[in-house]
Amino acid sequence: MAMKRIFLLALNATALGGMATTTMTSAAAAQGLSGLVPHRAVYNLELKDAAEKAGIKSMYGRMVYEFSGSACEGYKVNFRFVTETEVGEEKRVSDQRSTTFEDVLGERFEFESQSYTDDRLDKQVQGLAEDRDGKVTVDLTAPDEKQVELQPSRFPTEHMLELIKAARSGKHFFEARMFDGSDNGDKSVYTTTVVGSPTDVQPGDPDASAAGKLKNEKTWPVTIAYFNDEKADGLPTYSMSFKLYDNGVSRDLTMDYGDFALSGRLVKLDFLPETKCPVQ
Repeated sequence: MAMKRIFLLALNATALGGMATTTMTSAAAAQGLSGLVPHRAVYNLELKDAAEKAGIKSMYGRMVYEFSGSACEGYKVNFRFVTETEVGEEKRVSDQRSTTFEDVLGERFEFESQSYTDDRLDKQVQGLAEDRDGKVTVDLTAPDEKQVELQPSRFPTEHMLELIKAARSGKHFFEARMFDGSDNGDKSVYTTTVVGSPTDVQPGDPDASAAGKLKNEKTWPVTIAYFNDEKADGLPTYSMSFKLYDNGVSRDLTMDYGDFALSGRLVKLDFLPETKCPVQ
């Protein structure tokens, strides 16, 4: 589901400034950057705008994102996205749940997700993706068993590392292909990312106070557009804008699906215990 991609971003330094044709090793990515902080973030969601053809009267919900682990032991993400949507005279509750584990050093990504509508399971996707010989091989176990080979792609935390590295170095644009297990788990997406210059907290900033010890820290404005193929010459199928801290925490979200857009406001942020990697 595209809604989870704001946090499941995969980055690589060789993509900075243009389309990457090669990738640095995951080990180099992990060792070259540290500082992703384990945390649990809660966001309130509401409808920002909607085209008339979407027929949406109202939409609101909550998103919970939990990130834990380290470069040496791997990173785990638990994610839940619940919305209630009113279309015409009907209301429906959608519940997206996912759990992922990424071994950045081993170039391995495990994923499992469930989609519910009004407490009824609509879809379950489960599989394992690995970077093998310059290709991403995906072994799916649900909804059906099958194996697919995809173009070279970043996995989510790898992509987040690249995004932060780009922001720190003053790079403002890059392109990359990403695989995060979304939708049916058998495709990657092409992304373009724009990173702005770091900005101070502005008066009336909607959710800065919920960031706790980060509330006065600068953030980078980031926009990521997602396309179904490499030819990014049309409108994206989906885009995401947010404010990003140096440690990987995000706030002030806008998720644009074309016919409608949602805003996500950070309302609670907890920092989780950190695991230090042994010095080698």
